[in-house]
Amino acid sequence: MEYIAEPSVQSLFIEMKFNGQPLSTGTAFVVLSPKGPYLVTNRHNVTGRHQHSDAPLSPTGGIPNEIVIVHNRKGTLGQWIPKNEPLYLDDTPRWCEHPTLGSKADFVALPLSDLTDVEIYPHNLGNREQSIRVGVADVVSVIGFPFGIAAGGAMAVWATGFLASEPAVDFNDLPIQLIDCRSRQGQSGSPVIAYRGSGMAETAPGRLAFVNGPLSKFIGVYSGRINAESDIGIVWKASALQQLILSL
Repeated sequence: MEYIAEPSVQSLFIEMKFNGQPLSTGTAFVVLSPKGPYLVTNRHNVTGRHQHSDAPLSPTGGIPNEIVIVHNRKGTLGQWIPKNEPLYLDDTPRWCEHPTLGSKADFVALPLSDLTDVEIYPHNLGNREQSIRVGVADVVSVIGFPFGIAAGGAMAVWATGFLASEPAVDFNDLPIQLIDCRSRQGQSGSPVIAYRGSGMAETAPGRLAFVNGPLSKFIGVYSGRINAESDIGIVWKASALQQLILSL
């Protein structure tokens, strides 16, 4: 098999269901916590409701009680294995929300209970070993499944755009930054990363380094556009996701 960029398999196709009935699709990814691996996606994916109006997202009016995750199969890159995770335990949500923002934050972490024959490719939130600098107008990618479409098998699609706001600035007083990217329905919950192949990359203001092989920097979690008429997208910052994972 030809070289495959790791972010292509780090993004996972998910389908929300109610008692086996399909309701919607989205994107998720895995992170590691002191308690083990967790699935990260948007809160509106697991609640099945609009983040602000609370209206059901599915045309059926159904609210999901289970999520199907299409994982990478262990030891066989290019093969996948679906796993079903319940969203509730005795009517109590299994997912965890941000420790201070709670339901205001449109991202959650769900503990994974069945990883038999699953290969985990977690995202590194701290990027401690991959210190490329990413600023406003730099290129970033939203890696997910627009309209439920995969690039092949269950491999994610890359939608590429630019940071549209300064990383040091919070949008609407929330840990959000904006991107300019033609992202669409189904990409909710996608990781947003800066990916640089071989060549010169900026590692600090005014400092360039030669990169021998790809580097990536995790930017945050994509959760939709500011409105239906715009290509300006919302990204919950990596720092906020780190706060959630550390609180588990």
